[in-house]
Amino acid sequence: MRPRFPFSVTLATILGLTAFNSSFAIAQKDHHDPLTDAQVEKIREAGIYPNDRIKLYTDYVNDHVNAVKSLSNRGKSDARSKHLDSELQDVSTLMDELGSNLDEYSDRHADIRAALRTLADESQHWLVTLKALAGEGPFDLSRKEAIEAGEDLADQAQRLLREQNEYFAAHKDEKGQERSEPKPQ
Repeated sequence: MRPRFPFSVTLATILGLTAFNSSFAIAQKDHHDPLTDAQVEKIREAGIYPNDRIKLYTDYVNDHVNAVKSLSNRGKSDARSKHLDSELQDVSTLMDELGSNLDEYSDRHADIRAALRTLADESQHWLVTLKALAGEGPFDLSRKEAIEAGEDLADQAQRLLREQNEYFAAHKDEKGQERSEPKPQ
């Protein structure tokens, strides 16, 4: 009786799957978290305190944007380009995470105006730095994505600050709350 699949087809399939798994593992290894373990722990601890959590994210984005700024002043090299690409990706990732946190906190009517004021100011500084960075092939896409994420975050912070000012002007009894609590009937 002759096998349905020749040995070479079976071997090619196994080798292909092995190569795919190796490529996936390499891609996973190349992806890193933009935060250190200590920073992640601080964010977890601040999870129930919206202003503190937003402030931490703002500080961490600021650190990465400052790293981009310091790298932009160095002479062009492959190492610099790779480092800039990595930092810009980290900036985009952190901005996206911060935006998600803002959505959650605004949905539950947490009073985050203090953190939003700082974030609105800082996000404008970040955009100035990111837009001042001349695009180069190795990191141009990451630069564009970071600028887009920065513009989205700056718009979101301004919009939420306006919405929160209006909401808490109408609901003075909820000022300073961490989340909206049901009212006794």
